[in-house]
Amino acid sequence: MSGKYVLLLLWAASAVAVCFGQSTQVSSQPPDRPARASAILLSDQSTPPPPTSLPAQPSAGGVTRLSIKDAEAIALRNNPVISMARLNALASLQVARQTRSNLWPQTYANLTGADARENSRITAGYLNNPIIYERAAGGMIASQLITDFGHTTNLAASARLQAQAENENAVATAQDVLLAVNRAFYNALQTHDVLHVAEQTVAERQLVDDEIAALTKSNLKSGLDLSFADVDLAQAKLLYLDSLNNDKAAMASLSAILGYSNLQNFELVASTEPLTPPPANVEELIDTAFAVRPEILALQYATESAEKLHVADRDLMLPTISALAAIGDAPIRDPHVYGPYAAAAVNIQIPVFNGFLFPAKSREADLRARASRKRLMDLRDRISRDVRTSWLNATTAFDRVTVTEQLLAHANEALDLAQLRYKLGLSSIVELSQAELQQTQAQIANAEATYAYRLALAVLQYQTTGL
Repeated sequence: MSGKYVLLLLWAASAVAVCFGQSTQVSSQPPDRPARASAILLSDQSTPPPPTSLPAQPSAGGVTRLSIKDAEAIALRNNPVISMARLNALASLQVARQTRSNLWPQTYANLTGADARENSRITAGYLNNPIIYERAAGGMIASQLITDFGHTTNLAASARLQAQAENENAVATAQDVLLAVNRAFYNALQTHDVLHVAEQTVAERQLVDDEIAALTKSNLKSGLDLSFADVDLAQAKLLYLDSLNNDKAAMASLSAILGYSNLQNFELVASTEPLTPPPANVEELIDTAFAVRPEILALQYATESAEKLHVADRDLMLPTISALAAIGDAPIRDPHVYGPYAAAAVNIQIPVFNGFLFPAKSREADLRARASRKRLMDLRDRISRDVRTSWLNATTAFDRVTVTEQLLAHANEALDLAQLRYKLGLSSIVELSQAELQQTQAQIANAEATYAYRLALAVLQYQTTGL
């Protein structure tokens, strides 16, 4: 009767422990965070998230038309850095599952067969039962943690929070890749437009050089004019060669960030959306960045994880109560071995002294948690600086668009006047060369200004809500 009572008590304690573990699992969930469309949710599936838009489609000539949204979708699907970060986040989730496993019953099956010489005794080694009986037996041992006064549950909560931190780090990695895609895409558009300006400049200066050469042969212009025209043409050709090299390098960089090992033939499609000024209130942008930036969320989770680990290490100095049950049979046995067996026990383990190991672990965890809180404060300061700086850069880039448009208009007008004055013989070739140089510089500045502002807007969005 007493044996049945012990078994009943054991299984009741196991049920309480399971319920306690489940309640702890719920309570160890981190607080709610703002949802983001780009979040890489933790799951046990290793497939990458679907792209945010359809991939770029090749045209009839074999050239792939590529918009910025297409480029971002391809990078999310192909870039190995994103997959690596997400796999690390999934691996950290398995660590959390490993820690929670200590709250569940631990069951082991044993199959044992033993043979021994008659009257064999083990007389050397540790303290043990020296008698060995011939037998063939099978049985099962089950153990269940009843309570360790929060140590395991806090460890599980710490591991879960660390997994959430790794998930946010994976989101931050994806955001970094998307920002790199925007940089490479707009840089490629910029270098392509500069190359187009260089081609036009070579064609126009070649025409001027041919005209002056013809006038020089007719003794209507001096050789000095022809020399200046030749210099201007050579400078235009050098500009073309540099622009061509920059354009190819930009396409190579774009292909690499999209996850391709070889150079792709893309036809970049510029956005037709009208340019709008950046938001006026930078303080609201900073508050938004504090709420949704994955770097901040990751460090917040890591800080909470460190605090849970500190509590768990502090609880190492408390007792551990566990239950143990064993059942089995030996169908083939020596007459001295009894038949079926069953036993149950409850054990209380009380730490007494271990060379100050547990206090040192608790102190270490406390110091690391405090350091993590300081890192979070430093990160908030740096993000505030980055948002403010990117907002200033975007505001300046927007103003530059208008100024470069005016500069180009004035440069075109000045070149027209310079050409007319030169044809009428009212000015020298130096004035014409200076006007041509100013027009080329204005064209390049105007080509760069639009894409520089779109990139500045992308950086500002990255610093606040993410791309």
